[in-house]
Amino acid sequence: MAMEKDMGSIYWSHMAATTTGTQRPVDASALARISARLRAAPAAPWLHGEVARRMAERLPLIRLQPRRIIDWGAKLGASTGLLQQSYAKASVVCVDAAAVSHRQARAEMSWWSTPLWRKHQRVLTPDAVPDQSAELLWCNMALHFEADIEALLQRWRRCLVVDGFLMFSTLGPGSFAQLRSLYRKLDWPSPMAPLVDMHDLGDMLVQAGFAEPVMDQETITLTWASATAMLGELRSFGGNADPARAAGLRTPRWRERLLAALDARRDAQGRIQLEVELVYGHAFCPAPRAHMAPETSVSLQQMRAMMRSGRR
Repeated sequence: MAMEKDMGSIYWSHMAATTTGTQRPVDASALARISARLRAAPAAPWLHGEVARRMAERLPLIRLQPRRIIDWGAKLGASTGLLQQSYAKASVVCVDAAAVSHRQARAEMSWWSTPLWRKHQRVLTPDAVPDQSAELLWCNMALHFEADIEALLQRWRRCLVVDGFLMFSTLGPGSFAQLRSLYRKLDWPSPMAPLVDMHDLGDMLVQAGFAEPVMDQETITLTWASATAMLGELRSFGGNADPARAAGLRTPRWRERLLAALDARRDAQGRIQLEVELVYGHAFCPAPRAHMAPETSVSLQQMRAMMRSGRR
């Protein structure tokens, strides 16, 4: 497998809050099984490591020097080492669904009174991460394994302190377009569940309460020497969680037909290629704002957060 070209474009988003009101069609149970299979592998997919490296190149542009970092989806993200290199003095908490249980984590610590953040690294389940517990939340190539993206973005906002920073990457809907086109030509169900467009992700960030979201994307082209090699590597990237996917197992004859169709699409160099769209998102966690009403109630914690905020 090789990467042949890299094309980039950028979209700056300063959008008004809107509600998407829809969830992408995805089989949540299948998505969970795919994610568990990938997490059980000896290492994260090499593509995730490459995207992590590209994300880390953006860190010097950020003035924020976090003391506490959440590496969300760390098992698949292949990013913890890069974060520790970039912020040697920071404590990193790795979040993974297969980590210690919520009850076990709570039994081991009282969040502010024990040295959780004094340890260089710790692994917790998503529900064990307290609110307002980090200055940077990082998530590399895990968002497309989530069935309810809007709920996760709201959870991320609660994890960040005021003026905390969010960075994430995910697959965009332009990914594997050649394969989807081939399936349509052969009148087969889709080979993958739909992916969320970066503009919609920007809207979701605003709706979740984030400020100043910036979305950008780039497209890389991957090539393989054979169709068999391509299919094997694609399985290491994920799987098909489309609710309308073909029911049951496919036959050896079907696989032979797929391999032949892929082989017929070789490029001028005799290789099979697929494009992958990488989407990057960045946003700040603003101070909470009181809702204006005839009678408004603001908690002491919210009032302190609003007073500490120097940007709002």
